[in-house]
This record gives sequence, structure tokens and C-alpha cells, in this order.
Amino acid sequence: MRVAEIYRSVQGEGLLAGTPSAFLRVSGCNLRCWFCDTPYASWHPEGDDLAPDDILAQLEPLGLEHVVITGGEPLLFAELVPLCHALRDRQKHVTIETAGTLHLPLACNLMSISPKLANSAPQQATHAQWYRRHEQTRHMPHVIRQLIREHVYQFKFVVDQPHDLPEVASYLLEFPEIDRSRVMLMPQGTTLGQLAATAEWLEPACAELGYRFCPRYQIEWFGLSRGT
Repeated sequence: MRVAEIYRSVQGEGLLAGTPSAFLRVSGCNLRCWFCDTPYASWHPEGDDLAPDDILAQLEPLGLEHVVITGGEPLLFAELVPLCHALRDRQKHVTIETAGTLHLPLACNLMSISPKLANSAPQQATHAQWYRRHEQTRHMPHVIRQLIREHVYQFKFVVDQPHDLPEVASYLLEFPEIDRSRVMLMPQGTTLGQLAATAEWLEPACAELGYRFCPRYQIEWFGLSRGT
């Protein structure tokens, strides 16, 4: 699989925020969110093709119990199946970050699903082909149902404007089986100013609607930088 970076850091989002972890970022994605903060793993994929054994050899010296596999979209790569099994054999806690559009028969401890709302689509005028592909692919209900049947999960929705909230509600009505205590709303933004401005209305909205508010601590701690 193509790998953009392997590094040691601290989880900044979700139920395990604050957990020291090894990160494996694969390069390649089947979607093209306009707000993607890792374009080197999506819009302009970079990195080297590594076999699972090569990846394990780089992860092992980091000496961490938790491993987060992110992207890009990790579930594009069939090599993830033997890699996850090898990590579990080594008693690692494995989190997979995915948009929830693809499925692989793999073992992990936490499937972290970030469904892409309508707010994620690239500009149709400048990226017409990717706009069509993105809109056709971003919502795969049968995949979501399979993932939540098979795994412990969390859901993280990226919210940009107040008018995104009804779409989140509509999404959850489609999936009554989703445990609402594992649903988080996360502000869109890559600067402290952007995040604070959205959090000002989003955090109280989460409290009112019964969702968890999900800060993006990695921006607060490290800024928008690679290897964090």
C-alpha cells in the first residue's frame, strides 16, 4: 500500500483523544472533500509503496500500544487485512479512520467513521469529474450497516454551518441502529480562529440535540502540520 507517513503523536479527535499513538497515514482516497486537510494523501497523493512487513518494521520501534491507521482512505488497500491481523497479534489497539464507503474483512478495535455530508463536495465548476464521483460515492448505506455490525465504532461528522445539522439528523434517522452516544460533531476548520468561531454555536447545539462535541485538539496542540 502507498504510505504517506508513519509517526508518533497523540490522538486529537474522538473517544480516544489524548491517547499517545503511532499513526500510519496511507496515501490515496476515493473521495475529494474540498476541506481535506491532508491533500498529500488525497488530492495529490504522495508516498512509497510498502508491504505490511515493512510497515510493521517502522511501527514497532515507536513502542506504542495504540495504532491509528488513517489517510486518505485506508479501506482502499487490501493489504490492510493482513496488516491489521499482524498488529492485533502483537496486542496493539487498532483504530481505522474511514469515510465509511468501503469494506474489508479486517480486525480492529475501533472503526472511526466520518461520513461525508453534502458540505464536503468539491466545486463542480472547477472539479466536475471529481464532483460527480464524490457525490455518487460518499454515501453507501449498506457499507455503513456492515461496518457497525462488525466493529466497535464512533461517528464523527464534520460540520461547517448551522444548516448542516438537519442533514446529520436525517442521516441518523436512516440508521436507527447507530448508538447516539457514539456520535460526535466536529467543527470544520484548520485554524484556531475557524474552530473557535464554529464551536461557539456548535458546542451548545450538540448539548441541545444530544450529540457529543468533538474538538480538533491536534490543531490546538500542533497547528496544521504533517507528522502530528
